[in-house]
Amino acid sequence: MRTTSRGLMAALALTPLLAGCFAPSDSGGTGGGAGSSGRLRVALAVPPVQALSPYSNDATVLSKLSVAEGLTALDKNGTAKPALAKSWKQDDDTTWTFELRKAEFQDGTELTAQSVVNALDHASAAKPKPRVLSDVALTAEADDADTVTLTTKSPDPVLPLRLASPALAILSAKAYAEDGAVSPVGTGTGPFEITRLTGKTKATLDRFDGYWGGKAKAPGIDVSWIADGTARANALRGGEADIAEWIPTAQAKLLDKDTRHEVPSVRTDSLILNTGSGLFTDAGLRAAAREAVDGSALVDSVFGGYADPAQGLFGPAVPWAAGKRVEVTGRAKAATTAQVKAEAKGRTLRLATYTNRAELPEAATVLQQQLEKAGFTVKQDVREYTQMEADLLAGKYDALVFSRVTLLDTGDAVDYLASDFTSEGVYNIAGLKDAAVDKAIRAAAAERDTQRRQEKIMRAEAAILRTDAVVPLVHEQAVQGIATGVEGVILDPRERSLVDVDTHVG
Repeated sequence: MRTTSRGLMAALALTPLLAGCFAPSDSGGTGGGAGSSGRLRVALAVPPVQALSPYSNDATVLSKLSVAEGLTALDKNGTAKPALAKSWKQDDDTTWTFELRKAEFQDGTELTAQSVVNALDHASAAKPKPRVLSDVALTAEADDADTVTLTTKSPDPVLPLRLASPALAILSAKAYAEDGAVSPVGTGTGPFEITRLTGKTKATLDRFDGYWGGKAKAPGIDVSWIADGTARANALRGGEADIAEWIPTAQAKLLDKDTRHEVPSVRTDSLILNTGSGLFTDAGLRAAAREAVDGSALVDSVFGGYADPAQGLFGPAVPWAAGKRVEVTGRAKAATTAQVKAEAKGRTLRLATYTNRAELPEAATVLQQQLEKAGFTVKQDVREYTQMEADLLAGKYDALVFSRVTLLDTGDAVDYLASDFTSEGVYNIAGLKDAAVDKAIRAAAAERDTQRRQEKIMRAEAAILRTDAVVPLVHEQAVQGIATGVEGVILDPRERSLVDVDTHVG
C-alpha cells in the first residue's frame, strides 16, 4: 500500500505567498468491500453540526473528502498554492488581485469572478462569522469575468493562506439560501460531489467528471459518521471501512501494522478555563488549577505513548516554535489548597469534554482527580461534541478538556490565536478579554517578515499562557486506519486532507 504523506508542518513561509457499520451504498456501492465497486468507504468521527455548512466545524469534511475548494490551497510545507485561483499578486498593503482558472461547479454552472464575490460576501456576513475571518474585514470585487480584487481593512500579509481555509470554500449561487443556510450538496467544485446527506449519519459522494483537475480514480465515496472510536476501529478490522480516521490510542496497537498509520499532528490537547464567568474568573484559582494539572501523566496512561508532553500551545509538529519560545512571566500566585476550598466552598467546578475523541473522557477523569486533590469539587459533563458546542461558546462550563488543531483554519498560527483568545474571537471558549493578549496577537498579525512573525507569535503564546486561560496538556500524534490495498490516502498533520483524486483501491 502507498500513502501520500503531507509531511511535518514547516516554518511559515510568507515569500511564496506572492508567487457503527456501513450500510449498502445508496448510489451503487454494496457496502461489502471497496473492491466490488471501487467506491471508498470512509468512517469519520465527528457528525455534522450544521448539515456540512462551511461556516461550522463541518467545513473540514468538505476539504477532507475533496468536495469543495477555495481560491488557494496549502502545500505540504504550509504555503499557499493555486486552487481555483491560478495566480495572484499583491497590489499594495491591503489589496490583492486573483486570476481564476477555468472551472465549473457540480451543478453545471461556471466559476466566475462574480460567483467568488458572492461566496466571500456570504462568508463575511455569516453569523457567527467563520473563525478564519475573526481578525480580518474582507471585501471582494469582480474586475472582469475571471479577475477578483480582494481588499482588507488592515494589512493582512497571509491572505493567500487565509483563503485556503475550508470555511472560505467557493460554492455555486445555488448553495446560499435567503435565511443564511449554506448547502454544499451538489454545489462545490471538487472531484467528489455530495449527492445525498442523510442526517448526521451518512453521506453519499459520486465522482464529478467535470473536475478541472482531472477525473478521480475512485468512482465515489460512502461516508458513515461513527462517533465511537472503538466502533470506527472495528469497522476497519471487520472490512466494513476502507479508511477510518482518528483511531483511539487504545485501539491503535490492536490494528494490523499495515493498516495503522501514525501522523505527527499540530493538534494540542488543553484544559480551557472559563475566565468570563464562574469559578475561574479568579486568577488565583486558575493558577491553582494550572499547578494541579500534570499533562505528562496522560502521555502513557491515556494516550498509550501516542502523544508528547505539552511544551506550550504549539508542539513538535510546528518545528519553528520550540526555538522561539518565550518564558512565561507575570502569572498570578496560585491559591493554596486551603484557599481553594474556602473560595470554592459550595461551588462545583463544571468540567466538560466530549466523546468524539475517545481519549478525552479518560483524560478528564485523570484531571478531575488532580483538581480534587487541589481542593476543587468537580462534576463532569461528557457528551458528543455537537450536543455541547453552543453551551461551550455560551460559557456554561468552568473548564473544558479540549483537543484543537492549532493550524487548522489557515495554516498560520495567528488565525488560531485570534479566534480562540482575543476579546472578539469567535471561538473564544475561555471568554478571555485581556488587553495585553489582544495587543500581542495584533502585533503578530501585522508582521510581514517570516522570522519576526514567528517570534511575535511566540510572544503572544506567552501572553496567553500568563493568564492561565488555557493549560496545555499534550501534543497528540494522530493514528489513521487504512485498509491494505487502498492507495493515495493523505496523511496530513493539519487534518484538513484525507481523500483526493488519487485515492483509490489498488
